[in-house]
Amino acid sequence: MSQPEATLKELVTRALPDPGEIASFLDGLSLEDRIRAVRGMHGGSLQGELWRAVVGAPRVRTDEMVPHDYPARRPVIFHGKNSLPAFTEFQKICFRPEDSGDVAWGYNETKIRPWIGPGYYVLHDTPDAHLGGAAFDYTQVPSATLPAWPPVRGNEGGISRFIYGNMLDYMRRVASEVFIGSAVKGGKEMNSYFIVVRELLSV
Repeated sequence: MSQPEATLKELVTRALPDPGEIASFLDGLSLEDRIRAVRGMHGGSLQGELWRAVVGAPRVRTDEMVPHDYPARRPVIFHGKNSLPAFTEFQKICFRPEDSGDVAWGYNETKIRPWIGPGYYVLHDTPDAHLGGAAFDYTQVPSATLPAWPPVRGNEGGISRFIYGNMLDYMRRVASEVFIGSAVKGGKEMNSYFIVVRELLSV
């Protein structure tokens, strides 16, 4: 039986990748295998192929990434893989605040968080952006967190400014629980991508 990461790579690297076939494959996996498949997508070339393959997907909204019927203040975990040379695995953890409209607040959990900072963001809709319908926006930070989360801080100082400063990650849907993002810094596309698998936590 094929390994999920090998199958996903094969689907993405075809001459004409079929986004419907990619979505169907990922939707049929368990959470663990879905994360495994996504975290086998190494490098900007491969992730860029997937980003371009799903350009025609319906524009994703914040309330599709963090559903309205999911309890407010319950964490949503996005297990991720980025296209950087090192420290490529991460989690974006966020929650929907009460009475906040279509936004979510969160931060990045990485092995190097003590050095680069938590990378706080606001996830919100971007209806006028051609790259995607929602974005993790690092130019904004939450006004509250959940217990045990790191203290909120902006992204314009220290090492954080090189990683998260002046950056938005625009999102496209790949499958029901899988999304891909493209980093834009200072209004410029960075050819830097990441893929995330959503996990909605039960009580």
